[in-house]
Amino acid sequence: MNKNAKERLIFALDIGEDIDRTLEWVELLKDHVGMFKVGKEAFGHYGPDIVSVIKKMGGKVFLDLKFHDIPNTVIGAAREAVKLGVSMFNLHALGGKRMMEDTVQSVEKMARQTGAPMPVVLAVTVLTSLDNDDLQMLGFSGAVEDIVLNLTRIASDAGVSGVVASARDVVSIRKLCGDDFIIVTPGIRPALHYEERTEMMGIKVAGDDQKRTLTPREAIRRGSDFIVVGRPIITAADPVEMADNISREISEGLELRC
Repeated sequence: MNKNAKERLIFALDIGEDIDRTLEWVELLKDHVGMFKVGKEAFGHYGPDIVSVIKKMGGKVFLDLKFHDIPNTVIGAAREAVKLGVSMFNLHALGGKRMMEDTVQSVEKMARQTGAPMPVVLAVTVLTSLDNDDLQMLGFSGAVEDIVLNLTRIASDAGVSGVVASARDVVSIRKLCGDDFIIVTPGIRPALHYEERTEMMGIKVAGDDQKRTLTPREAIRRGSDFIVVGRPIITAADPVEMADNISREISEGLELRC
């Protein structure tokens, strides 16, 4: 298996209201995933302390709060993310070029001044829970793919490190932005879909609102740099085995890409 495969797997840590149980997941998976995604749910429950604790336990953090506000407000939030020492955070591309550009410049300046590591700054294009019908309802006239590419181009021009985007958009994003542009892909389901597995076990898993999904192997083959996985690991009979299986799929995807 490719030694870098594990580093490309991000585990979505937005689970439960018990911090001890949440940290059990960190302890269980810290040697089997590359990063822990702390989103609005976990951050809302535990606050910034959850980031500090994960780091003390040896884990890296992707702070998934999707900052979207006027430039000064997002800049302030981003600077706090740098202080927390997160490895990655994101903001909404729909906030506009100025918001993204000013945020990147402020974060770079703060990292230089404090000696803190420069985090990867990602732009969120179109949520993977949305499809063409949803976007038309919201007043967008183009197809999902066209809107994703337009927002990606604006983000790249603003100096953002990469985007959060569906694996189905990866090929066109790579063509537009090149190999150095980072793509983080949610909506990933292992080759044996976890819904099929839980259905065989007689368990119904509710709340899966991802509409544009691919397997880890195919996402990486197409050019994704990182993939975000949550429920398939959480609902697995053996979460560590599932994480390792996903890493193997990532490794296979890297080989196919080459």
